[in-house]
Amino acid sequence: MPKTSARLLALLSLLQTRRDWPGALLAERLDISPRTVRRDVDRLRELGYPIVAFKGPDGGYRLEAGTELPPLLFDDEQAVALTIALQLATGTGAGIEEAAARALHTIRQVMPARLRHRIDTFQVTAVDRPTSRPDVQVDSGVLMTLDAGVHAREVLRFDYAGASPDAGPSPDAAIDASPDDGAASRDGAASAGGERFPPRPPRPPRRVQPHPLVTWGGRWYLIAWDVDRADWRTFRADRITLRTPSGPRFTPRELPGGDVATYVTSKFRGSGGTGDWPCQGEVILGLPAAEVSRYVRDGLVEELGPDRCRLVMGSWSWPALVAAVGRFDADIEVVGPSELRDAFARLARRYAGAAAGRNVPADDPPPARAAR
Repeated sequence: MPKTSARLLALLSLLQTRRDWPGALLAERLDISPRTVRRDVDRLRELGYPIVAFKGPDGGYRLEAGTELPPLLFDDEQAVALTIALQLATGTGAGIEEAAARALHTIRQVMPARLRHRIDTFQVTAVDRPTSRPDVQVDSGVLMTLDAGVHAREVLRFDYAGASPDAGPSPDAAIDASPDDGAASRDGAASAGGERFPPRPPRPPRRVQPHPLVTWGGRWYLIAWDVDRADWRTFRADRITLRTPSGPRFTPRELPGGDVATYVTSKFRGSGGTGDWPCQGEVILGLPAAEVSRYVRDGLVEELGPDRCRLVMGSWSWPALVAAVGRFDADIEVVGPSELRDAFARLARRYAGAAAGRNVPADDPPPARAAR
């Protein structure tokens, strides 16, 4: 018979692998008597493991959730998977970086040498796509409360801070603000003409039915049905200040598009949830389609010959679309629309002026953004 300590670890490992274990089957797997199983279960209970007994023809034991976190037992694959996940947790923006580092240190200390070597030689650095946006950290308590509301299906109440009007357009424009969500407070602010706006009355808290909590580009978003506006909204978690208590329970709705990925992608790609970019154009490039398609995520690439292809792409502005097309080192033929051709002409003059060391003439107006 194995020693008591080894037997307890073996029993705990079995209890973690399935919900219900008949007592007779545990005794058989551990090669001990049912009476010894009962004694070992009592010892695990004294160590803080919430093990309950269930009755019936196959009466046995079940490991349930308790009020405190007891010591855990992981197999080799679970331990490696957990440490890798903790390394990646530093790039989530969820405000858990320090806790993840401490948890990783704790796990590494008790790892067998063979596993510690695997982890030390497997270092992961999470690199997000380049962005001009500042890093945003979200309070982990806010994320936990939002997630609890999603799972409990309870209406949430919170204050929502809009984007600063001086921040300029961003790829999040369709999500960060909608006509009634977005602007920062204008209390006491002066307009370009010098007159002062009247103070805006305090806004009532938002009342939403929370649906998925998602992350995109290093930021956290809550997708929710806005009760007062009777429409879908997507809120940045770092701009949410929760209020208590929560509201009544609700029945979840089906997301537009049918799933989370389709809905979120459409919101980031364009306005109105249609999935269309505000600015969309078509060009012909002097490159093989196979080469162009490797660098195009949301565009359509059509082969026209061994060294020619058609590219249909979208962006938030015509200059941005021109810049996206211009990254390909190839001859470019603009098919349309005229706004895209005009944007190419304006940027060509600007680039020529920059190459000659002079500024663009003041009478060359900036390209107009597409109507939103």
